[in-house]
Amino acid sequence: MSEELTIAIIAALAVAAVLLAWLSMMLAALESAISRVTRANLNNLMIEVQSDGELSDFTRQKKIRRLHAAQRIVMHRYAASNSCAFFRICGNVLTGVLVACIAATLGYAMWVQLVAGLVVALVIACITVLMRPRTVGSAKPLSVLISHAPLAAACVRLTPFIRGRERAASGERGEAISDDEELEKIRHEQGKAALDRLIETNRFDPEVSDMLRNVLMLSDTLTREIMVPRTDMITIERDGTLQDFLCLCSRSGFSRVPVIGSDIDDLLGMAYLKDAVRATAFNPVARARDIESIMRRPMYVPESKPVDDLFHEMQRTRNHVAVVVDEYGGIAGMVTIEDAIEQIVGELDDEHDRTQHAEPKRIGERTWSMPARTPITDLEEIFEIDLDEDDVDTVYGLLTKLLGRVPIVGASATTHGLRLTAVDSAGRRKKVSTIVVEPVSVEGGDDTGSTIQQQGDGISHDGKEHGHDDD
Repeated sequence: MSEELTIAIIAALAVAAVLLAWLSMMLAALESAISRVTRANLNNLMIEVQSDGELSDFTRQKKIRRLHAAQRIVMHRYAASNSCAFFRICGNVLTGVLVACIAATLGYAMWVQLVAGLVVALVIACITVLMRPRTVGSAKPLSVLISHAPLAAACVRLTPFIRGRERAASGERGEAISDDEELEKIRHEQGKAALDRLIETNRFDPEVSDMLRNVLMLSDTLTREIMVPRTDMITIERDGTLQDFLCLCSRSGFSRVPVIGSDIDDLLGMAYLKDAVRATAFNPVARARDIESIMRRPMYVPESKPVDDLFHEMQRTRNHVAVVVDEYGGIAGMVTIEDAIEQIVGELDDEHDRTQHAEPKRIGERTWSMPARTPITDLEEIFEIDLDEDDVDTVYGLLTKLLGRVPIVGASATTHGLRLTAVDSAGRRKKVSTIVVEPVSVEGGDDTGSTIQQQGDGISHDGKEHGHDDD
């Protein structure tokens, strides 16, 4: 073989190896871009191209053809991605083979040929998988896919066996889920896995790690899981006055209270403490005005709304509290922006919140201060009585049952010769935390009966006093 022919063969093999290496890198970028472009991205770009008056008809038609080709690729996303991966691997292998052929043409030993081909193939594989091409495909997926849509289409046509396998897998799954929704689901799972690996490196404090996990869990958490149910809501009726509302806010600790009509499902609006204070601070006569005079329109959200969407909507609309409705249109509960934040950072308490006592404490000769969660059995043991209450387990539950509504500070009820009085609240939701229990003498009646006293705030209740806070 002449020297000129040898040089020509080596040059041809070298050019072919370079072209295959370039093709492998381009396929790696294309593979990454295909997995990140959605149909919505392409549809929006199609509208922009069709409405762009500065483009000539030739340029517009050329771009539209490219977009149609990209849309066909995205319709069969996994087949196109797998086809690109198949030819990328083939290109890596062939590049190594060509380098081995060059070494053989130059007369090197066989082990040198094998090592040279293997090293080059591995280097090209590492570059295409770990370095620049995939970075470009991830940073500008739309432009990469549109520019190289014919290459991806050619890969799909040359690998019909991959597309057939995709149809079979889709039939086996039988899932009624769009391609873009499935892509979003996969990205979410990949994000969780990446975060878990990052946390395992111990680069973050445990609290920071928990917050990072909670951020990813927001989309899996529904509003019904964090809302305050309707049975725990504090409300005020429409015939209440601003004086009544101020008293209710003072005793309950809430700053935003729903205004209702005949019942809780007849929600009229939301009353804010700031509005009441602004109206009455320099005008005491205004305390006699109806609560409807400061009522605002409430924000409604469905109970099936993901918490991350709820959080962003409340940010956008500048609402700190929303009313949750069920699938039948009834009031299911209330939720605040703090409830969403607590899903990330944990329980939030302000400077007025106090920790509940761990154990009941004697504060008088026969008067006891008990945490709301004190079991009824402890109450029976302390006062040596038998309450015979099977449907409630705690002192708070007993007071709630006697009142027929959610107790607030000042609520009092008597049963079996004992008076239970709510005297303290704690937590951001201002739930009663401490109940004082003391014996009373019942005159002219059976001491096993029950009487109820709700220390006055001037508000007319229908036996359904519900509550929530947002401050």
